[in-house]
Amino acid sequence: MTASIFLARLLGPMYLVLSVALFLKPQMFRTVLRDFTASAALMYLAGFFGLLGGMALILVHNVWSLDWRIVITLLGWIALVRALIAIFRSEWILKAGSVILEHRSIFLAAAVLNLLIGLILSFYGYSAQSPA
Repeated sequence: MTASIFLARLLGPMYLVLSVALFLKPQMFRTVLRDFTASAALMYLAGFFGLLGGMALILVHNVWSLDWRIVITLLGWIALVRALIAIFRSEWILKAGSVILEHRSIFLAAAVLNLLIGLILSFYGYSAQSPA
């Protein structure tokens, strides 16, 4: 099994579950976001683990081909950038968090985006034939 297929099978369902949760429990996520932005410790930990995950994805899958695999690569780079922002410019996260809390439509957009990512990765990950 290639790294792309493995990561698609790992990340696809994760994004699907996240999107369904965003659709079904938006108020819970608003509460989590409120609590997260109020805690410097959580912000740092999110940055640390985001840096770890982003670097892991980039090291394993830095594939810049113009097909579905670029989604995985972009997720790694986005995780890395978001982690660096959380660590070095946490005030930007606070500002983004307050904008998100003010606009309910952002949750819907995030849910739709996560659903699309999850569907794309799940489709390509699970429709691929893996050697026995």
